[in-house]
Amino acid sequence: MTGPPDTATYSDVMASPQEHRLDPTQLPKEFQVALSQITAARLRPEVTIEEMPAPQRIAPYATAMSAEVVVGDDEVASGRLVVLHDPRGNDAWGGDFRCVAYVRAEVEPSMASDDMLAAVGWSWLVEALASEGAQYIAPSGTVTCVYSASFGALAKEDPDAQIEIRASWTPTDSLTAHVQAWTNVMCEAAGLPPVPEGVAVLPRSGNRKR
Repeated sequence: MTGPPDTATYSDVMASPQEHRLDPTQLPKEFQVALSQITAARLRPEVTIEEMPAPQRIAPYATAMSAEVVVGDDEVASGRLVVLHDPRGNDAWGGDFRCVAYVRAEVEPSMASDDMLAAVGWSWLVEALASEGAQYIAPSGTVTCVYSASFGALAKEDPDAQIEIRASWTPTDSLTAHVQAWTNVMCEAAGLPPVPEGVAVLPRSGNRKR
């Protein structure tokens, strides 16, 4: 049986597009419910989600989406989320669903040299899941901080830095909370202020089929 889509297999998960779709009525009921939970996610207005090809050969059923966080005309963060489903269960996952997430955001170059930035990046994910009340087990992931400086003919270019979060976990409740948490991590990484309590965010609908 395929092992967990943790950081060791993350590239395989994201690089194995599903080239065909199934009639939703042919999908297991649990997966149909999961798709409806995903489309029920309520997102900040800065976040746009689109369906993307899902991986194949990793699990019998999968759905995938990409997202962007745009402020004004600038994309300040992006990410991808894959939800895998094996009706037989997967011992390595500890369940029959697995979330595999990626988040990338620009950060201040001065932050890239902070030894704590990676730990802070991971805390964004943990805290976002907790804030949404998302229940999960077996989390796994890495946080990478990249600093780029230009030289020679490009010496006038300003330095830049990015943080990349790769993670996977096994959800044990509604996927709605997990999708919302994933997008909240992107917003946190991009430095967006929290949505004030009592202010509604926008519901997004979409087709998230295999």
